Amino acid sequence: MSRDQRRAVRKRTDYTAVVTDMISGQPFGQLGNLSASGMLVISANPPRSEAIYQLRLPLSGLGRTPQHIEVGVQEQWQEQAATPGQVWAGYRIVAISSEDNARLQAWLALPS
Repeated sequence: MSRDQRRAVRKRTDYTAVVTDMISGQPFGQLGNLSASGMLVISANPPRSEAIYQLRLPLSGLGRTPQHIEVGVQEQWQEQAATPGQVWAGYRIVAISSEDNARLQAWLALPS
């Protein structure tokens, strides 16, 4: 059985997208890819299993400066990356405002 259980196609970022923890204001990691329902984040610190986080993501290409969206996410899986000291983690989007969802949909519709 395949480990890949994604329901939505994910789009890779073609820029450095630093994800911010909205509670602490600190960098959370780097966005690897994003879909309408989830994302991959690469970070130095492993997330808590099934924890919920409030994150801010930059979306480049929607205007002269990057647009930001805020999402509530829940950790789904994690594994050590090939690079020592890095963790890859998958998150499911559990909360997003209608305005931020519209921005996300517009970003996903941009050509890769």
